[in-house]
Amino acid sequence: MTYCDRCERYFPHERALEQHKEDSGNHHICNLCNLDFGEVLLLKRHWVISPKHNYCQKCNAHFTHDGDLMDHCETMHICCRLCRRFYDSALELHEHNRQSHHYCPDCRRLFTSESNLRSHLRSRVHTNTTHLCPGRDCGRKFISMAALILHFESGTCPSRITREQFNRAIAQYDKHHIITNPARMITHGEGDEGRSVVTVATERAWNGSAYECCICRREFRSLQAIDQHLASPAHAQKQFFCPRDFAECGAEFKAASALCQHIEREQCGVRRFRRQIEAHIECLTSSMKRLGF
Repeated sequence: MTYCDRCERYFPHERALEQHKEDSGNHHICNLCNLDFGEVLLLKRHWVISPKHNYCQKCNAHFTHDGDLMDHCETMHICCRLCRRFYDSALELHEHNRQSHHYCPDCRRLFTSESNLRSHLRSRVHTNTTHLCPGRDCGRKFISMAALILHFESGTCPSRITREQFNRAIAQYDKHHIITNPARMITHGEGDEGRSVVTVATERAWNGSAYECCICRREFRSLQAIDQHLASPAHAQKQFFCPRDFAECGAEFKAASALCQHIEREQCGVRRFRRQIEAHIECLTSSMKRLGF
């Protein structure tokens, strides 16, 4: 004999008890978890909160995978994918996202972090291209000073300015060394102002399986790839720093574009003086017109 405590009934054998539980309105069983609930609402609550189940409470439907469930909820219902909450209108969901998540209310897009949202808000979608390249025969506009400086450093400006020439121009006009470390800037002999030192690799860099950088021992598949590596700031000294007169940060950078990105992200005390620092960098950049670039 077996006994059902909830219904206070005896059954001749175990199979009879199982059949009773399947048919009785007093038993609501989750077969996957082998749990028995006294009310159907408790069973559904279990399906909703248990990570073992992919259950839509609106449709009372089960799905094999969590992705299938979320695709269904976003298609058939007004649902917050992150919170798994349902709303009666798109306006309610919009207000929830605005208050609870990293959310662009204009684009109605969610972002995984505050920094990603800020990057989006600084992109071309929301920002005018107001920074004009002062390089000869260029005239391109950029959304930020960091983007403009990266344009110079990449060597893609029609003026043919190189990263080394740009750094030297910044050092020349940053007379009070607000952002540059003069002890680490590249210097040349007298009469060499217009020359640039370019480091390139040869076939002797081949180590038998790849082209190897003699400085850091990184390996590359082609001479072009290792030359791009050597032309990058990878082995440059940290010539730029977050202005110590305005912040206690003092972070150092190998490239001016990295410094500008640091300032634009407003990650340290310099954010209180961001406008002044950006104005100073823009003045330095504009001064390159005098160098004939």
